[in-house]
Amino acid sequence: MTTVNPFVEIVSTGRYLPDRIMTNQDLESIVQTTDEWIVERTGIRERRVAPPEMTAAYMGAEAARIALERAGVTADGVDLLIVSTATPDRLLPASACDVQALIGASNAVAFDVIGACTGFIYGLTVAEGYLSTGRGKITLVVATEKMSSIVDWEDRTTCVLFGDGAGAALVRKSEGERGILGTHHQSDGKLAELLYRPAGGAAIPVDQDVLRDRSHFVKMAGRGVFKHAVRAMANSSIEVLERTGWEVDDVDLVFPHQANIRIIEATARYAGLPMEKVFVNVDRYGNMSSATIPVAMDEALEEGRLKPGMNLLLVAFGAGFTWGAMAVRW
Repeated sequence: MTTVNPFVEIVSTGRYLPDRIMTNQDLESIVQTTDEWIVERTGIRERRVAPPEMTAAYMGAEAARIALERAGVTADGVDLLIVSTATPDRLLPASACDVQALIGASNAVAFDVIGACTGFIYGLTVAEGYLSTGRGKITLVVATEKMSSIVDWEDRTTCVLFGDGAGAALVRKSEGERGILGTHHQSDGKLAELLYRPAGGAAIPVDQDVLRDRSHFVKMAGRGVFKHAVRAMANSSIEVLERTGWEVDDVDLVFPHQANIRIIEATARYAGLPMEKVFVNVDRYGNMSSATIPVAMDEALEEGRLKPGMNLLLVAFGAGFTWGAMAVRW
């Protein structure tokens, strides 16, 4: 295994999940589906759903506060605040500015990164680049998603997949061997219409026609997404291991985007990664878009599964299409 000196490290994490648990049995009373059908195809048994009054910014701020407290850092000590979200509470201003106001990060530069499910990895990479210039010392990367607000609850093929939640990570200049060791990112906009929201933006603003045909909700071509997601995440995993100088055996724990269990298992198989090294919580939370990886990392820490000195692989795939992987020494 090649020794690489990282420039930045993840100091702490935090997560926030709404209290309400929506089970597959609950969904049976909303759309024509069954618990057996959902579990067999996705591995999902339940997900969290935020109440109407709970915003994505609120969830992100709660996760951020936990990460700050664990690192012993006050909000006014944050130099850069990056928020990844596919579900902004409003189109103006950036959700990062709302999170900034909620936590009191008055000295931070705040902006959003829109990378869909890959957004947290993108955000960490932006943080690494920013800190490497010497423009700041501490960055807070927050991924917060209220997916329940953009899914069509009349579409059984999509509404069963998603959940709400937020995760955060505090990043600073590395003081040793811990940190980000390698990254790989890629995208392909030609595939956008396999997973997208057709209307609701500047091209097709919301009007009566949009509301009637429900085109402001998420639309997905499941088979196409599955095929491209598995191939992209497996290839990205292999690429980042090569860039880092790691063999598959060097990886201690894998944090994949939690889209569904079939994608996770197929990605691990094609990348040569044993499932016993893969952290899975999609059964309890569903697909929380960019929040899945930081939530999983925070859970693994709490459970004692993520330990100092471990070699981690983070890998994700999302609408855009975007995908990427990151090697981290914890």
